[in-house]
Amino acid sequence: MKLTPFNNIHESLGAKMAEFAGYNMPISYTGIKDEHEAVRKQMGMFDVSHMGEFILKGEHALDLIQRVTSNDAAKLTKGKAQYSCFPNGKGGIVDDLLVYCVEENKVYMLVVNASNIEKDWQWISEHNTKDVEMHNVSEKTALLAVQGPKAVQTIQKLTDMDVTNLDYYTFDKGTFCGVENVLISATGYTGSGGVEIYFDSNEADCKKIWDAIMEAGAEYGIKPAGLAARDTLRLEMGFALYGNDIDDTTNSIEAGLGWITKFTKDFTDKELLEKVKAEKPSRRLVGFEMIDRGIPRQHYKINDAEGNEIGEVTSGTQSPSLGKAIGMGYVKKGHGASGNEIFISVRDKNLKAQIVKVPFYKED
Repeated sequence: MKLTPFNNIHESLGAKMAEFAGYNMPISYTGIKDEHEAVRKQMGMFDVSHMGEFILKGEHALDLIQRVTSNDAAKLTKGKAQYSCFPNGKGGIVDDLLVYCVEENKVYMLVVNASNIEKDWQWISEHNTKDVEMHNVSEKTALLAVQGPKAVQTIQKLTDMDVTNLDYYTFDKGTFCGVENVLISATGYTGSGGVEIYFDSNEADCKKIWDAIMEAGAEYGIKPAGLAARDTLRLEMGFALYGNDIDDTTNSIEAGLGWITKFTKDFTDKELLEKVKAEKPSRRLVGFEMIDRGIPRQHYKINDAEGNEIGEVTSGTQSPSLGKAIGMGYVKKGHGASGNEIFISVRDKNLKAQIVKVPFYKED
């Protein structure tokens, strides 16, 4: 099992650890609800160093990215990032990812899911017909996500970079906590604002940066947070999780990701996805709230009022912010309208739920 450079810190803090994507990762420290509320109300810090990072360089780097991703990376200028996905050639999704433009038309960083690092690297390599320079820097890169309404002002204390005025999905590179070549982006997976911080994974710098952030955030009640709270936070926002809500069998249109599927360029699966869009997908990913008591879980069946199966749950949890059970799942065409009543099959009982628009959680 692989270790992140913060592993000793997690264990010293008494974190509940478990294997995730081949890494020994912190699942929780003081409890899911406690960590979740800290991010929503003050701030929390996640070690997400297990994520994958690829650097693509050269005059054909953008062309390669354009071919293998669904979004239009040509719109990116230096210091901007975008959310995208890799269509798999069969209408499914290899992975979802972030594309960072480090130097326009020349240098890009792709950030991919930990469980898909090897698969994604192979996929891009297969399409690299013009000798684009590729570097897998995943093992050399540490990544902390500092999230919550107090995150930006905390991080600003530790750098001369103008973090306060970073627009959503933009980034800057500079010195942070005395460490050079640090990339800070206004991105995240929680819906409560904040930044993600990329830097070299040497242990001394990692400890220095972790300690500095915890000290700077102490006045705002910063808490270390684990992957369990990260999951409840993202689900409250209706953000898709690879392996749950999207995978090699789902397409971007039915998953509600038409906004990152740009038909103004040529890319893998363009014609297939254009057809899906024109003919309307046979199913849709929807959000729902439980009316009856019960927590929906992945693979639970979704039924209509007559007991006919119309879909399947992909994600579900008890929402700490809302105090009710929520979930997402695919339902057949004709059943996905907001307000529709559906039933979740839980241990042979049909529990009532209602389809709602996401995000479930909205900032005051």
